[in-house]
Amino acid sequence: MPAWRKLGIIAGAGELPVALAEHCAAEGASYFVARVAPFADEALETHPHDTHGLGEMGARIAAMKAAGCDAVVFVGKIPRTDLRTLNWDAGGMAMVPALAAAAPKGDDALLRAVLDEHAKQGFVIIGADQVMEGLAAPDGVWGKHAPSAGDLADMRLAARVAAAMGTFDVGQGVVACAGLILAVEAQEQTDAMLQRVATLPTDIRGGASARRGVLVKRPKPIQERRIDLPVIGVRTIEGAAAAGLAGVAVEAGGALAVRRAAIIAAADAAGLFVFGFTSADLDVT
Repeated sequence: MPAWRKLGIIAGAGELPVALAEHCAAEGASYFVARVAPFADEALETHPHDTHGLGEMGARIAAMKAAGCDAVVFVGKIPRTDLRTLNWDAGGMAMVPALAAAAPKGDDALLRAVLDEHAKQGFVIIGADQVMEGLAAPDGVWGKHAPSAGDLADMRLAARVAAAMGTFDVGQGVVACAGLILAVEAQEQTDAMLQRVATLPTDIRGGASARRGVLVKRPKPIQERRIDLPVIGVRTIEGAAAAGLAGVAVEAGGALAVRRAAIIAAADAAGLFVFGFTSADLDVT
């Protein structure tokens, strides 16, 4: 792991930035939160922080440097935005040519450009799983419910589809049920995809009394793994349960589990399995 002294947490929406900041505080690590408005959670205001709009790249970088940060981690959801609509400051404007050139090539290319611009400013780029031990998804069954043979078959199908569409820089999530693909994730993100699955006829998906189907999340084959790894949390379990699914499967080491104990408790209570798969689990014998 690269050496660093103080971490800048560039925080978008969701629970992961809050969990990471709380972890740093509990561990006594030196950190500073760069909240991206209007997306970052208000709970982050209790931590050492500053807040800037998405286009205020220069001000955000200056604040992190003034705080003594020599490394940064990017966490939290930030929706894809038309670069022309942002209020850029001078530092951000200097980055626009590189970002504009990358944007038409897909999300991964754009994220790599963002990382490159921060590396040029002297920051070490850290993955969230390098900061917080236990954040990366482990392999095997997590709770008291295990996938059936049918669930494993759906998992393998969904995982193959996710890998295939990931080569085109499309989504990280797929839902399969009884050999049928019910949904693929695009720009709507996982929660909205699961809400869409919940509206499908129950004869092609499960229900509370007879759960069927699996949500699979895995990185894209082209993924820059220091940023935008798939994330699951309690809300993911709630969405999968509402959609009548039997469980959630993620690539072991290739996804982040926010508050894993709470995820397991929620899945156990709802009757869902959570499973971390490896390449060996995807082999069909």
